[in-house]
Amino acid sequence: MKINALQSYGTRSDKAMTTWIQLFRAYSKIRAKESLYIQSFDLTMNQFQVLEVLYHRGDLSIGAITKLTMGTSGNVTVVVRNLKRDGFVNSISDPRDKRSSILSITQRGRDVIEQLFPEHAKNLQSYFEVLSDDELDNLFSLLRKLHKSQ
Repeated sequence: MKINALQSYGTRSDKAMTTWIQLFRAYSKIRAKESLYIQSFDLTMNQFQVLEVLYHRGDLSIGAITKLTMGTSGNVTVVVRNLKRDGFVNSISDPRDKRSSILSITQRGRDVIEQLFPEHAKNLQSYFEVLSDDELDNLFSLLRKLHKSQ
């Protein structure tokens, strides 16, 4: 790993910083490409994430959606409000906790996910084609290890 820095903060710190930069660059490129694709369905990435979670996981509370999408409660609340306005999701009072709502995807939301998700999956596969199966497995393991350590 060649590092061309004006100042060194120690070999390990320099490696960590350059690795972070590469990880962020890769993430940013992939997210930008997928954002354009998702926007072609008149959805934001955050709206897509909420719909995708409801489609694949079933009915959920806003709190559960917030955890699964790694959003903030305020942001997810706004996203859900817009999805409800546009007819993509419904909410009902949680029978176990009247202060909470349970969200479900509507047929309109299901239709848009079923239309866009197969291509989204192909897109993601194509971004990782540069890696062998072993490299992809290793990358997954390393990222999971990093995530769990935080």
